[in-house]
Amino acid sequence: MGNAIMQFFQSQANNPVGIELNFQDAAPATDEEREIHSTVGAVLNKAQGILDRLTNYTGCEEFIRKAITTPSPTSEEEAWNEVLPAVDQLKEFYDYSLELQDCFPKLLLALCKDDPRSNLSSQQSLAKQLAEVFDFILRFDELKMGNPAIQNDFSYYRRTLNRLKLSKKDLNISIRDELANRMSLFFAYPTPMMNVINEITVKFLNQSEQGVPKENVTGALAFMANICQEMIDLGKCANETIKMFCLRCMTGSIILYDHLHTLGAFNKKSPIRIKPCINTLKQSPGGTTDGLLNALRFTTVHLNDPDTPANIKHLLD
Repeated sequence: MGNAIMQFFQSQANNPVGIELNFQDAAPATDEEREIHSTVGAVLNKAQGILDRLTNYTGCEEFIRKAITTPSPTSEEEAWNEVLPAVDQLKEFYDYSLELQDCFPKLLLALCKDDPRSNLSSQQSLAKQLAEVFDFILRFDELKMGNPAIQNDFSYYRRTLNRLKLSKKDLNISIRDELANRMSLFFAYPTPMMNVINEITVKFLNQSEQGVPKENVTGALAFMANICQEMIDLGKCANETIKMFCLRCMTGSIILYDHLHTLGAFNKKSPIRIKPCINTLKQSPGGTTDGLLNALRFTTVHLNDPDTPANIKHLLD
């Protein structure tokens, strides 16, 4: 069954998708869809606030530098007092990734069981939420990669925490060893949110009781990428905001597909229209998609495979 599904997806790679998704005001059509939409929506409603706080995260570089270059009880206390609330904010980001881990499988199950193409078309509010997840994680990861203060602050926090443990001091610290280790692993990835989504999808597929073939998930991702590319190509995006939303969804779908599929997204057998997708990104004006192109270059795993066509590699040189 799984091979038949993938063969169908591959056979459709060069045909018009024929599905237009409502990325503006899609609403649930059934009680089941409404329940999932409500659960996932409660998480996604927090996304913009997380992005705003990450955008405004300035870090504690000045205080940390002073504590390191001119160490004294005063400079070290000042740095610690600055780092503590900063790390609390980093914990917010980490906690939000756990919320995404909890709700993302619900979207996968609803959209990827049975016929993914039919599900995407008939459950457009959930398809929109899938796109919203990709929109968020690509925006978050780009902001995180551009802000070295995040890892610098957390590294200083952990060093100071270890020093306090050795001196037997207890400052009523809430983020201790086990949680600090998990947070450190999360922020160590250049693209932590995409890594979370990839890991939870792999875990979802390994849970046999879900009964969702891997080919359904990769097929749904291929459809999402192709639908978004086609909507942009046909001028179906109402404005530039929707267009960027579409581009992020397309890019996120490609990246996750590439991590999940044995041959990846760039192989000539891939059902994703990878060349038009890349060209669509490259044709966007003013460097608006540089971050998305870099995401394809540096966060996929199969781009540099020997089987990747030379013209595809050249497009991303």
